[in-house]
Amino acid sequence: MSVDKRFSVQATARFSVLEAPGGTQRSSTSSSQGAHNNTKSTSSTVSHGPLSAGGTITRGANGLIEGKEYFVSPLSADAKYALARSVGEECIQEQELRLLLEKKPHPIVYDGFEPSGRMHIAQGVMRAINANKLTQCGCVFKFWVADWFALLNNKMGGDLKKIQTVGRYMIEIWRAVGMDMQNVEFLWASEEINAHSDEYWSRVMDIARINNLARIQRCCTIMGRKDTEEMSAAQIMYPCMQCADVFFLKADICQLGLDQRKVNMLAREYCDSVKIKFKPVIISHHMLMGLKEGQEKMSKSDPDSAIFMEDSEADLKRKIKKAFCPPEVIEGNPIIDYVKHIIFGYYGKIEIEFQGNVRKEYVDYEEFEADYKGGKIHPGDLKPAVTMALNSILEPVRKHFESDPVAKKLLDQVKKYKTTR
Repeated sequence: MSVDKRFSVQATARFSVLEAPGGTQRSSTSSSQGAHNNTKSTSSTVSHGPLSAGGTITRGANGLIEGKEYFVSPLSADAKYALARSVGEECIQEQELRLLLEKKPHPIVYDGFEPSGRMHIAQGVMRAINANKLTQCGCVFKFWVADWFALLNNKMGGDLKKIQTVGRYMIEIWRAVGMDMQNVEFLWASEEINAHSDEYWSRVMDIARINNLARIQRCCTIMGRKDTEEMSAAQIMYPCMQCADVFFLKADICQLGLDQRKVNMLAREYCDSVKIKFKPVIISHHMLMGLKEGQEKMSKSDPDSAIFMEDSEADLKRKIKKAFCPPEVIEGNPIIDYVKHIIFGYYGKIEIEFQGNVRKEYVDYEEFEADYKGGKIHPGDLKPAVTMALNSILEPVRKHFESDPVAKKLLDQVKKYKTTR
């Protein structure tokens, strides 16, 4: 299978702006300018984590790096709200999001991820799409590389060095797939917490003190565990720490999946308990389906239920060909889910070649969905189109891991690790 130039030619232009209405001109400003110049600064010295050689940075009380050039969004308030809101399947609360984007040029967005094995397309492509949309609104995206959390959750057999290797591999993927890094930071939990231990652990203890055990246990589904499941004492600590992350990172927006909703709500409840006026807005993104029938969420532990970011062309074609895709059915159809959230999210269109060499380009998702539901598009026509589009998205990632010796070494190491639940 060759990469279709219809996709590869347009990918960079479209993905870099992601439907930003009101113009695409990027400009930047120092974090000490504009609305931030009256903010009292506090200095801190931290390393940049295992990815880099280290160094020192100074942050203001607003959580932004002093002197750093951040992207300033040229979009109107309405356009910023529409773009940011499009990231979430749910938003708590919409009016708070609108006011935040109107008043603050650089809202801080938080997402944490456990380095726990190979990255699938929901983590890779959907995360990059959503991050680019929010940074296009002027947001600063803080990715919390949750290495200690993965250790608590017994990922990679509790081996911190393996966990950090996986974290570096994941960052390489986001760079390769086109995440705009100007307003993005990757912060390693182990290093940040050690550098600010008094601030961090006092918050964790306060959250644990205010909440009873039953309330914390209900949040344990964020780790992929059932709240009735037997857990270690370390795993009980996990929700208290994740809740503390929101305040430690000075997050204005929690942008995680719907599966993390409970702990994000815990953070809002905590604000009521300790009289914090401005609660974090929650934007919860869609959870991409697994490729098999009845799989509401993609699973790394079942390789055929997910597309991985460095899957070969042959693997991609085989998985899509076998995927559940009932004709004329939208609900519970993973191929339709991929079209909506990956292909339209990345390209804003899909082109389908029907029998007889008739091609139709769909730029309106609703039109596409109506035609599929009405039987005008058959799974036999749709699957090759999906395969072609996904292959074009993944090709730069494959090339990066083939040509970059550091990235190649990381991938080779990660492939040897056993994925743990």
